[in-house]
Amino acid sequence: MKLKSITQVVLSAALSAVLLCGCANSAETSVTSSATSSVTSSSAQSSSTTKAIASTESATSSKSSAESSAPVISSTVASSTPAPETSSSAPVSSSEPAPAVSSAEPPATQSAETPAPVTPAGDTPFAKHGQLSVNGAYLVDQNGQKFQLRGMSTHGIAWFPDYINFDTFKFLRDEWNTNCIRLAMYTAENGGYCTGGNKDYIKGLVKNGVDYATQLGMYVIVDWHILSDQTPLTYKDEAVRFFDEMSSLYADRGNVIYEICNEPNGSGSWQDVTAYANEVIPVIRKNSPNSIVLVGTPTWSQDIDQALNSPLGFNNVMYSLHFYAATHTDWLRNRMENCIQSGLPVFISEFGTCDASGNGAVDVYQSEQWKALIDKYNTSYMCWNLANKNEASSIISAGCSKLSGWTDGDLSRQGQLIRGWFKGETD
Repeated sequence: MKLKSITQVVLSAALSAVLLCGCANSAETSVTSSATSSVTSSSAQSSSTTKAIASTESATSSKSSAESSAPVISSTVASSTPAPETSSSAPVSSSEPAPAVSSAEPPATQSAETPAPVTPAGDTPFAKHGQLSVNGAYLVDQNGQKFQLRGMSTHGIAWFPDYINFDTFKFLRDEWNTNCIRLAMYTAENGGYCTGGNKDYIKGLVKNGVDYATQLGMYVIVDWHILSDQTPLTYKDEAVRFFDEMSSLYADRGNVIYEICNEPNGSGSWQDVTAYANEVIPVIRKNSPNSIVLVGTPTWSQDIDQALNSPLGFNNVMYSLHFYAATHTDWLRNRMENCIQSGLPVFISEFGTCDASGNGAVDVYQSEQWKALIDKYNTSYMCWNLANKNEASSIISAGCSKLSGWTDGDLSRQGQLIRGWFKGETD
């Protein structure tokens, strides 16, 4: 209420001054934008994240990141990253504090900016490789050649919406040599799609992201980002409606990929995932028969061996593996290699070079071991995360408000490392 009254005073005073100078129409827009940004900046903050990580000896330890305020850029609603949880063998449940979001109500819809001219069609990733499909353990392009998707996953789009931006995507495509964007839409955290978030606003961000990627000839992953909800069955009915709408809207877009459950964890078993997928995937297939579907696996998308033992009965499905290099080492690499060699199509839809909390030091050695395995099997990989949150897994430094054109000084240690990975890839 305090913030609301301050904003009203600012708006009233500013608009009165504008009317006196005879410039009401143009100034009103500027003042309103400034006041809204002020409200958002005053109220957006990060929450702490507490994690339990199981070791191979089944001992558990608790990790937490200190509460800090994430930088706010433009009118961005900022929050903390609910960091991926991990275990070396069996699922462990965790208590995930809900991220803090702005108390300012977002607009019902987000109007897309007028995009800049795109690169000629023949020079874009999608123009060259077209509709993708799954052949055995591998992703292949329209010519039947093995193909690798690589790029950035956004942070939660409701908390860092400014990165859903044409120029941001274009810079990642042209200067970082990426061909894909993952749009992480949280479902259960505070302000998530299924827990009080403004659905029209959040879907508007997804739609803008898909449109920008399409205009740029990039591939785009629509990610139903479950985390604290643990099992995808928690909001299954919402997921069915969401994916029905999205796959109907983008039925003719061969660049759109659907990730139906980010990280099943805790009580989220492979039986739950199977039951959920058997309802959600047919809805997508009804509208978009040939699209790629990514399916998360238990224990924060580490138990891909369970999918190998009991795969889903659908074509063009890949199974998600997530790793954080400082936590997940040989044991998970061995699991991935065994699954691929046994014919399971694996997609790394999220990874980081730090530990599983999303923080800690970048482990260059373990990261390079992962990159060698990625190269060996031409596995697709998406880095977490495209944001300027003050943590190791964000690629942009906390003090940087730029949406593109980043230099070395604008990037985190992970950002510098991953940029080198991307730029070294060839199609």
